[in-house]
Amino acid sequence: MDTNQYLEMFIDESKEHIQACNEHLLELEKNPEDLGIVNEIFRSAHTLKGMSATMGYEDIADLTHKMENVLDAIRNAKILVTTEILDVVFKAVDYLEEMVVDIASGGSGKKDVSALVNALNLIEAGSSLESLATSETAATKEAVETDNSSIQKPALRFDDYEMTVISQSAEQGFSTYDVTVQLRDDCLLKAARVFMVFEILEKAGEIIKSEPNVQYLENEEFDQMFSIALITKEDADTLKAKVMKVSEVEIVSVDQIDLESITKDKVASAAETVKETVSNDVGKQQEVVAQKGKKSAAVQSGNKTIRVNIDRLDVLMNLFEELVIDRGRLQSIATELHNPELNETVERMTRISGDLQNIILNMRMIPVETVFNRFPKMVRTLARDLDKKINLEIIGAETELDRTVIDEIGDPLVHLIRNALDHGVESPAERRAKGKPEEGTVTLRAYHSGNHVFIELEDDGAGVNRERVLAKAIKNGIVTEEASASMTDRQVAELILSSGFSTAEVISDVSGRGVGLDVVKNTIESLGGYISIESTEGQGSLFQVQLPLTLSIISVMLVELNSEIYAVPLSSIIETAIIQTSDIMNAHNQKVIDFRGNIVPLVNLKETFEMGGEQDATDDLQSVVIVRKGERIAGLIVDSFIGQQEIVLKSLGNYLQSVFAISGATILGNGQVALIIDCNALIK
Repeated sequence: MDTNQYLEMFIDESKEHIQACNEHLLELEKNPEDLGIVNEIFRSAHTLKGMSATMGYEDIADLTHKMENVLDAIRNAKILVTTEILDVVFKAVDYLEEMVVDIASGGSGKKDVSALVNALNLIEAGSSLESLATSETAATKEAVETDNSSIQKPALRFDDYEMTVISQSAEQGFSTYDVTVQLRDDCLLKAARVFMVFEILEKAGEIIKSEPNVQYLENEEFDQMFSIALITKEDADTLKAKVMKVSEVEIVSVDQIDLESITKDKVASAAETVKETVSNDVGKQQEVVAQKGKKSAAVQSGNKTIRVNIDRLDVLMNLFEELVIDRGRLQSIATELHNPELNETVERMTRISGDLQNIILNMRMIPVETVFNRFPKMVRTLARDLDKKINLEIIGAETELDRTVIDEIGDPLVHLIRNALDHGVESPAERRAKGKPEEGTVTLRAYHSGNHVFIELEDDGAGVNRERVLAKAIKNGIVTEEASASMTDRQVAELILSSGFSTAEVISDVSGRGVGLDVVKNTIESLGGYISIESTEGQGSLFQVQLPLTLSIISVMLVELNSEIYAVPLSSIIETAIIQTSDIMNAHNQKVIDFRGNIVPLVNLKETFEMGGEQDATDDLQSVVIVRKGERIAGLIVDSFIGQQEIVLKSLGNYLQSVFAISGATILGNGQVALIIDCNALIK
């Protein structure tokens, strides 16, 4: 059987089962006597074994088989769950993940697992009940073999045309078989297994009928068993062997259909019986049909899910971005021509493309769970290495983010969590001395707010030591001693995000936080987000990351500078203002204004971008865009405001990646290129 067509499905399902194993193993460690959890792990391992064996990845199948033996002994109370045993099983799951990743990258999935297999064998042998387990497995297999001959098959009924086909096929030397397949009770994707069985049988001959019919099989509206009428020249044993290779198939029965026992008279009689029954109770039958139809519709609606390669969504997004650019061009032309019909058409196109944009963006949204689910196991391992007790709580894992943002946010979160465990949460002895529980709590939460997603990491550890951080920052020249006196606790805490700030010499101190956090900050800001810190010494810290929902299409305010158009992201803008030139003041060689009771520094974009054309000193009014980054605010001086617009964010490419304060570019409706201003860089 050609398994390449199922490779992508195998990889996706394998990753799901491996993740399920990790999650349930963590639960089992907390509740070692809960055999329900062991059964869940066993089910995932068994399914993975069957899938890998079908695909020909014997190393994965062998390793999962050894895992099954240990899990089977645990659930049968022959082995007690201990941390040492779980460590070995965790290692086995790690190896399985590595092999699946290797397969996904085009490899063979092979890995030397001999040492791990020996460890699993020792665990199993230590129970002294290996022979019993083997005999039970053999007994189960024998029971399945015995049951194979007595399974209750779905009845295949043939009409006149089908009977003629069977008869003529027999005359030409073909045989007609009733192939009955029973899937395992724990089969997860019944429709996929049915598809694989049909694929095998269609290559062996011609399928003329199935019971239930194909529609019910596709919608998974059957228990675990289905029958197929197949016309072929292959023998029954060959067919049975082929179908048994499909994973999660428990029983296969292949019996030749006897023409003498299936006569037209019986078919007619059965049809007459059905007809008579319907005529006797039409109302009842209509009600049953209606209820069945509703059930079918409900089941069908619940299964309208397909896997789509992310590359296809990227292509779709790129095409839509071009449509957005052309939409802007049409709007510009319609405004110039003042044609009512054209304006009406453009408005309708704008509404429809807006709906299409929402659909496409939602298709690209992925739950942050795909990132969060790697952390529980990482926290367990790191806590053991640090000899600390950590309880990780995850809240809001269903919150969705654009796939592009998801791809980039994983590593910064890993660094933040490692930092919290290493430098934030104290050792059990220190926590006892402070009157805290020995087990520290780290909470990871995500939630939507407006057009942003917030991800927060909170711990109940030592917090940031203000004096130590300030002393280090002054020593490194990050702040002056005079400025440090007026800094708030939040400003002090955020110093650990500064480039060049290091606590290597006091890494054993529980308040010495910040190793490498400048990299985290830069990554988050490159995504159009920002990170802030709230910390109370002795009580803990809260790292808050704000991220845009998507990076592809953004809303901006278009502004003019020397007849050139620039775009300022709306997510960074507090408001726009027209101020009196006389209201501009100077403080520490910096132009500032008093904006709603706050002293806000001004940035002259013409000077920043070296555009020339200084502002006319005789102008009484100045156009200012008030922007924000975290708690810091600045005012950008521009010539004029043009208006709001949705634009497609395009990268400047590798050659121009280091241009200061420019995050990208877009093409406007008139074909002109507008640069997008990076407000974070300007405020920084």
